[in-house]
Amino acid sequence: MPYLNKYILDKVIEGSFTKENVDELCWTLTAKKNYQTDKTSSTVLPERDAFRLWCLFNFLSEDKYPLVMVPDEVEYLLKKICMSMSIEFNCVELEDFFSQDSVQQTGITVWVFLEMMNSGKLTRGIDKSITSMAIEEVYREIVGDVLKEGYLWKKGQLRRNWKERWFTLRPSSLSYYTGEDRKDCQGNIVLDGNCCVEVVGDEIVFGPSEWIKNALFPVLPDRDGKRCMFCLKTLSKTYEMSASDTKQRQEWTTAIQTAIRLHVEGKTSLHKDLKLKRREQREQRDKRCHAKEEELQRLRALQEERERGLVELDLLKEAQKQAQALLEQDEQRRRQQHEQMQRALEVQLKEAEEARVSMQAEMVLKEEEAERQRKRIQELEEMQKRLEEALHLEIKARRDEEVFRYAQAGLLAEEEEKMKALMCLQEEQEEYILKTQREKQELRQEMEVKSRSLDEAQRQLEEVRANRHKVDQDVVAAQKKLRQASTNVKHWNVQMNRLMRPIGPGEKRPSLGSSFASFQIPTQRDPGLRIRRKSGSEDQDEESKENVDNTAGCDLEKRHSHASNGDMDIP
Repeated sequence: MPYLNKYILDKVIEGSFTKENVDELCWTLTAKKNYQTDKTSSTVLPERDAFRLWCLFNFLSEDKYPLVMVPDEVEYLLKKICMSMSIEFNCVELEDFFSQDSVQQTGITVWVFLEMMNSGKLTRGIDKSITSMAIEEVYREIVGDVLKEGYLWKKGQLRRNWKERWFTLRPSSLSYYTGEDRKDCQGNIVLDGNCCVEVVGDEIVFGPSEWIKNALFPVLPDRDGKRCMFCLKTLSKTYEMSASDTKQRQEWTTAIQTAIRLHVEGKTSLHKDLKLKRREQREQRDKRCHAKEEELQRLRALQEERERGLVELDLLKEAQKQAQALLEQDEQRRRQQHEQMQRALEVQLKEAEEARVSMQAEMVLKEEEAERQRKRIQELEEMQKRLEEALHLEIKARRDEEVFRYAQAGLLAEEEEKMKALMCLQEEQEEYILKTQREKQELRQEMEVKSRSLDEAQRQLEEVRANRHKVDQDVVAAQKKLRQASTNVKHWNVQMNRLMRPIGPGEKRPSLGSSFASFQIPTQRDPGLRIRRKSGSEDQDEESKENVDNTAGCDLEKRHSHASNGDMDIP
């Protein structure tokens, strides 16, 4: 691979070949010799999944030969696969595997990694199809540089209708296909520094230029029934797209912005950048661990130096005791010599004087040596005090660090309690809002019922008023007819009275108190009476036609007129 990368692959024009074919060739050359599996086992991965894991291992391995992957990268890869399968990653068995001395010192090779995957510890109880889909998704994301995939609604440029397409986002382009199989490519949008994303509903336009960053724009209204729209603007076109919900729209806009940022920064792969950042973090962590080890070694050296100083101090004290004993022995020997000199005073006077001088010089030397020893003891005591002060400072620093840690833990616990209280208040607020809405709906229904009752009562009232008005008109008409009938009856009575009693010449009006015995009714043979009767009957017919609805009143008036005329019947 170093030879291929240096002399062949680096000289190939991008887009003129498929690197996956080269990877398959290398896998074919290496797997036949190194990848030995039990074909009858149910936990063995398919050949295609093993090849993709091999490619992922080569991508995440360290840049040295032979290729190995550090435990942190193995854990990162396994977590990505478990996240794609929507299961929880179990790191207990992985920690047991990483606790081996060979793995800690040299890392893990690709064949050991594939053997661990084929052991079934990670995929225990999971269908092979789900595992294959998860490995393919991680492979396309990391090796294929696919930032995001999924269905989106896209508005056409010419026909302006909405169609659902499968979109694939890479750091340099956004491609869309008719289906999830990615066989029929409908278009490819090239992403560069001039592109920007306009989000409908968030009032933010994402773009790499300084005049676009953090700029506020008016919200685009929802069109054609699409509520989660966003626009990708290039120098030549504006592409209108819509996601299924707000979360998907946020993920797509963030991913497109990440692709534009990578293009502006001159980076071709997001996961290569993340790999370098993780490596830098591991190096910084190793440096911190190394500095901590050096600090511990320095503290151990200071402790050993302090112990050596104490031992040396003990040795100096022992030497001082030995010097004191030697001084006492010399003093005793000097006394003996003085006694001998006194016995032989006359003989050895000169020798005794010389011996005394020599002894004085020796005493001076001994005193100087004792002074030097005392100074050395003082220096050692001062050094011991400085070491004790340094030890006390270190103990105090560690205690302060523990206090800060306890304070930080307390702040975190308090923050968690406040977050729980905030969530409780939010739930109570939502319950109160629901209760208020229900009460509002009940009041609305009650108002509608009362409104309908009021409308019905008003309608009945209008009907009663209309009936009353009609009855009043009927009463007025009846009163009018009654008055007219009364007038006609009175007129008829006057005419009848005139016809029934003609006034003859020379006749006298009978008195009111006399009887009607002398009154003679003319016969029907009288022509004048017949004519009058005929005219009276015609008038009666006309009056009866006008008063057909008031016959009862007419009969009453007729009876009154007959009573006033002496209860006489008219033929």
